Amino acid sequence: MVSLINIVFFVLIIIVMGYFIGYKPLIGPVFIILGFLTLIPLWVGEHFHMSSSFSDILFGVIDNGIFIISALIGADLAGILGAIVGGAVGNAVSDAIGGIFEGKFADWMEKRGIPQKRTALHSSVGKLAGCLFGAGFVLLIIWTMLGL
Repeated sequence: MVSLINIVFFVLIIIVMGYFIGYKPLIGPVFIILGFLTLIPLWVGEHFHMSSSFSDILFGVIDNGIFIISALIGADLAGILGAIVGGAVGNAVSDAIGGIFEGKFADWMEKRGIPQKRTALHSSVGKLAGCLFGAGFVLLIIWTMLGL
């Protein structure tokens, strides 16, 4: 079930982003909308709970936010190769930083009585949505609001 849900969202994201790739100012907002759409399985059914995914969403926001910034800086400095190297370095650093925040946030929520028992679906969908939000917010700020 988890794999099927993920495959559906992967295909949806690829199709939608393929359509909007030529509309640079809309890419950030589209990422954000897709982030909300991927959370739908966590609101449906009695065994799905959104609160168990908050720390995964936070991880994804930090992870992809830092990654996108690193890739954009690398691209600006050295073109495609710079984007690849910047993205690779940014991904490694962002995974570590995101993991710190994810763990601390999960502990904080647990202390407040919000259970952090996660399933593969919670982790997968939470991180997917968070990554879409992180990319969307960064690109919205950089391309749309700052006009870079």
